[in-house]
Amino acid sequence: MTPRDTSAPPVELAAARETAALPALAVRHLTVAYHESPVLWDVSWTTPAAGLIAIVGPNGAGKSTLIRASLGLVPKVSGQALFFGQPLSAVRARVGYLPQRSSVDWDFPASALDVVCMGRYRLHGWIGPLGRRHREAARAALAEVGMADYADRQIGQLSGGQQQRVFLARALAQDADLYLMDEPFAGVDAATERTIIEVLRILARAGKAVVAVHHDLATAPDYFDHVLILNGRLVGAGPMDSVFTPENLQRAYGGRLALLDQAIEAAARAAAGRRDAQA
Repeated sequence: MTPRDTSAPPVELAAARETAALPALAVRHLTVAYHESPVLWDVSWTTPAAGLIAIVGPNGAGKSTLIRASLGLVPKVSGQALFFGQPLSAVRARVGYLPQRSSVDWDFPASALDVVCMGRYRLHGWIGPLGRRHREAARAALAEVGMADYADRQIGQLSGGQQQRVFLARALAQDADLYLMDEPFAGVDAATERTIIEVLRILARAGKAVVAVHHDLATAPDYFDHVLILNGRLVGAGPMDSVFTPENLQRAYGGRLALLDQAIEAAARAAAGRRDAQA
């Protein structure tokens, strides 16, 4: 993988050191309603400072809403979200966001490199063109996700998997400490999924935190270290090996999910693997 530019102003580095031990995201008593119908109800949850964290739950459970409300993209009825112990406005440059592909205007006249460069503006400042260092960092991020050869391609001309790689590169170019990703594996081919999970593991090894909405319960124990199980309310949260259990999955999904049996089998396999490793 091509190394990315990790330089930051001294003030930002000092702030990062001071908050290194704080949770990347702490949600307190968060309630969100659409048209007076609650989607999330009194959710309190704290992520670890680093690692790969999945948000799972049935359709309509409020998974994407949790991320969007934490970022202030949808209004909250009550509650708050703190990032590294502070409001988002104080640490915005340390938080990267990868939205759902369906929320993006793919007809926007921008190249893949233009899109990735957008991730550099909080480091550069919003006034004036990006300098050489920032554009090189954007190209390095494209290379990191295998898209260097598509830098000048209009974003709407790329396949779904390629578009997702470009938006992952944009998040990487921001060089954040926390990444919030809304269904990063949705609608991508197997090669793109392998690329994405490898990049996420590199981020985790570098001490970053990645929170991702994830639908494939069968792969969750293999991809993630921690999990939040959600169904309007919090069902369970914590390390994958202690929270991703048949009991919690049954509480969240009931009999509504055809893949529930596969997910429970995945949880059982993960538990068996942990027991074998400890033997």
